[in-house]
Amino acid sequence: MTASSRRSEESPWKGLGEKFNRALAAPQMNYKVIMTVTVILVFIGLTMVLSSSMVSITNDGDGIAVFTEFLRQAAVVAIGLVGMWLFLRVRPETVRRFSPVLLLIAFILLVLVLIPGIGVGGAEVGSNSWIRIGGVGIQPSEVAKFSLAVWGAAVIAARSRSYTTTLSVMLPFFLVSGVFLVLVILQNDLGMMLSLGSVMIALVFFAGASGMLLLGIAVLGAGGAVLLSLAHSFRSSRFSSWYETFTLSFSEETSRGASYQSKQGIFSLADGGLIGQGLGQSRAKYYLPEATNDFVFAIIGEELGLIGAGLVVVLFGLLAWFGLRTAMAQADPFLRLLAAALTMGITIQAFYNIGYVVGLFPMTGVQLPLISAGGSSAIVTLASLGLLASIARHEPKTISSMQHEGRPLIDRLLFLREPKPYTPGQQQRDRVREQPRRYGEPVTRPRQPAGEHERARATPRATTGSTPRGTRGRGAREAVPPPRPRRSQGPQGPQGTNDNQRHRRR
Repeated sequence: MTASSRRSEESPWKGLGEKFNRALAAPQMNYKVIMTVTVILVFIGLTMVLSSSMVSITNDGDGIAVFTEFLRQAAVVAIGLVGMWLFLRVRPETVRRFSPVLLLIAFILLVLVLIPGIGVGGAEVGSNSWIRIGGVGIQPSEVAKFSLAVWGAAVIAARSRSYTTTLSVMLPFFLVSGVFLVLVILQNDLGMMLSLGSVMIALVFFAGASGMLLLGIAVLGAGGAVLLSLAHSFRSSRFSSWYETFTLSFSEETSRGASYQSKQGIFSLADGGLIGQGLGQSRAKYYLPEATNDFVFAIIGEELGLIGAGLVVVLFGLLAWFGLRTAMAQADPFLRLLAAALTMGITIQAFYNIGYVVGLFPMTGVQLPLISAGGSSAIVTLASLGLLASIARHEPKTISSMQHEGRPLIDRLLFLREPKPYTPGQQQRDRVREQPRRYGEPVTRPRQPAGEHERARATPRATTGSTPRGTRGRGAREAVPPPRPRRSQGPQGPQGTNDNQRHRRR
């Protein structure tokens, strides 16, 4: 068989697979995918908020009111994009120094929301987890999720250098996480409790904790969520409505009550079919509660069909994959833990929102990141993605690729400076030198002060001679004979002679 016939019989998919693998292995791939997915999700979110809020023209009777919610969301997204740009401009290691300040701010906000008259919410939403400042609502639990990821990654990475047991490394993180979870539970916010739990599990998992510890945390979290659901009538009704939605056994009584929202959301997805009813042609947005917020995925499925809804799922899947790839590519434990916590905190919340819209999970009120209408959620999510993209942008192979192949287009559009490789300061270098050497690490020879090398060469060697019996103690230095001179070869080969050989013969 000739070479041409063998090439003709090769599958064309083999070449595509090799190109795909080479594209995935490109140095800038993680950074480009994270930025591209973020831009697409922001565009889809603004489009769907505009489409699902068009019903306000009918309810308010004012043509200008149709753009009110969209303009508000666009302003919030603009603030979030500025925060994302700021995090892209700074080195990820800089955020580590401000982690205690972020944690303190989050703790103060979580306490303020529990004070009567400051925290807003009510029985209609089932939680009291917002602070209203100048007509703008702030959800402190979103800030707490971001600050816990940054501070937790910093403290675990720092203590892992000094402590060996998992409990000693994780103890401060467990204490602070427990306080935050209790404050969120007091707000009766089950959705944000699950989001904080996802950040906590991501940090513990990527810190190398045992499977039994992870299983224990998961069991405690699931048990606490069930108890919290059954402890309040509002949550218990949502739990029962989830059971009816999951089993598709809607009763006449609950279909108009607790199960109404879940039932209409599933019907909206079913009406969309494969290609959907068309953008702006949803009928469910006229009667589906929280069509622009919690159940915006149902409107996406109705207007854009299975293709549009599947695209959203694929985008969040890509964000999870390349975010975790960014985490695994980091040599610094702080950056690895931070990238994993930010990725899991965003994507788990997204998949949980999609899951309760389609009836897989109980309804909790968590938003679909970057797509649902919301203030603090959009700002914190964009800031988190900016920090995650900065981590991917400052990978050594990405920096080398940008220096040799040029920066991507999005860097030039955002006026981002060329990333510089990380060089530790003098204090960090001294701290590394003071640490004891571990088994398997290379031995580095310390630099001698000026003049030490000359003094060492001037010190006479011990002469060759026999050492009397009994004088060779443990600390005695044995005489080492001088090395024999090497025979140099002349231009005539090994048998030829030169000046050095004649000198030795004399």
